[in-house]
Amino acid sequence: MSWQPEIDELRKRENLAREMGGAEKVAKHRSHGKLTVRDRIAALLDPGTFHESGMLAGKAEYENGALKSFVAANFVYGTGRIDKRKVVVGGDDFTIRGGAADASIKGKQIHAEQMANGLRLPIVRLVDGTGGGGSVKILERSGATYVPANPAWNYVVDNLSVVPVVAACMGSVAGLGAARVVMSHFSVMIEPTAQLFTAGPPVVKFATGENLTKEELGGAKIHRKSGVVDAVVASEQDAFVCIRGFLSYLPSNVYQVPPVAPADDPVDRKEESLLNAVPRNRRQPVRIRPILSAIFDRDSVFELARYGGPIVTALARLDGHPVGVIASDPYVGGGVLTVEAADAMIRMVDLCQTFHLPMVVLTDQPGIAVGTLAERRATIRYAARAVAAVYQATVPTAEIIIRRCFGVGGAGMTNRHSYVQRYAWPSGDWGSLPIEGGLEAAYRSELEASDDPQALLEEIRGRLEAVRSPFRTAEAFGVEEIIDPRETRPLLCEWVRDAYALLPSQLGRPAHGTRP
Repeated sequence: MSWQPEIDELRKRENLAREMGGAEKVAKHRSHGKLTVRDRIAALLDPGTFHESGMLAGKAEYENGALKSFVAANFVYGTGRIDKRKVVVGGDDFTIRGGAADASIKGKQIHAEQMANGLRLPIVRLVDGTGGGGSVKILERSGATYVPANPAWNYVVDNLSVVPVVAACMGSVAGLGAARVVMSHFSVMIEPTAQLFTAGPPVVKFATGENLTKEELGGAKIHRKSGVVDAVVASEQDAFVCIRGFLSYLPSNVYQVPPVAPADDPVDRKEESLLNAVPRNRRQPVRIRPILSAIFDRDSVFELARYGGPIVTALARLDGHPVGVIASDPYVGGGVLTVEAADAMIRMVDLCQTFHLPMVVLTDQPGIAVGTLAERRATIRYAARAVAAVYQATVPTAEIIIRRCFGVGGAGMTNRHSYVQRYAWPSGDWGSLPIEGGLEAAYRSELEASDDPQALLEEIRGRLEAVRSPFRTAEAFGVEEIIDPRETRPLLCEWVRDAYALLPSQLGRPAHGTRP
């Protein structure tokens, strides 16, 4: 009365599923420098921790009641561990119909999203196919068209407000597959093997007349700065390193505090380089990345939204405590708030608000981008959205004003009407607009009436130079503290412990859903 025959049948079907698209298609896939979906999952997870679900789902043929052939559904998913923490991982099997929907069983993708949502576990999507409607041949076989609905999209949207969501663009990804990549908190693209587009070259040629290759349409050169993905990397292994790194800063869900890691970087480290980090010549820009390295735990700065240009967004640690970082980069466009910078800022604020990460803002902000290009791109609207995101956030925030803080852009770097732990460096320079840009307009009538307008201009500039001293602002309590730049790290390490003491009262879902 043993059930061994059924167990033998189970093992047979499991082995057939592991064959994926067959030896020939697997070999062809690997010849393009790509890992199979099962290789990818094994490389991403801690060894031996993957537990697969839905392995027996697929298309079977029978002869006289016996299994004749079996092709697995082209989506593999289950649970495993990354650095000992449990996650849900799912990936497309490109060796079976190129990862297209007409070889899938959509219930598997739905269940993967449900699993992450129901167990409150991070989810990693390894996307390598369209994942949408598949070939138009489906219509002929089914005998009817249909009103489209994205599978599991209610969970895809909701998961952004519940658990960390990471996506990797592993190959030629279009349609719903592309949407699955961008519906994430962090996305990465592999430069040599991946392309991403709303629709592929044949559809584009029909719709617009453009005759493009996949690489020309949606390769890494397009998306390195487009804002579609956060990072472009050189290999699949680099992508797995990025995914593991990103998740290390975040809790498993919004009901937990971010994980504090052991730290061996002294909290009282005072880098001498900070004393000279800001040039005295105001026309010479500040290099922000060395400043980040000097302030945060060594080797802990993990950049996000690498398309952000004048705004650097990152995750980092202070005495082992994860924080979100927003910093101006004057070496890109002078550090002004552009459309891309505003988008990066919004996504960073939303990430911090969703997962209760205290924020550190390093301000060297000359204001919102100006000029005809900025006006054509509606930059002021995007900048206002970024400021709105900042004002909606309730996580503890600290600001270091490194140098400039001007106009609406500078005013919106933090919520100026809420408590923010704020420090300024002696290099601080702030106001409605820089003196250099507003002096002649403000004193036009006096200059026009003067016999020597240039001499008067220099006299006025001299008077205003004294007024613009940050010490004058401190006298009026316009800024709470001016500090020695070398004191920045010790002060922030003290602040972060206070911030983390507040976090338990803020746990749970964010007040508004995360914007992808």
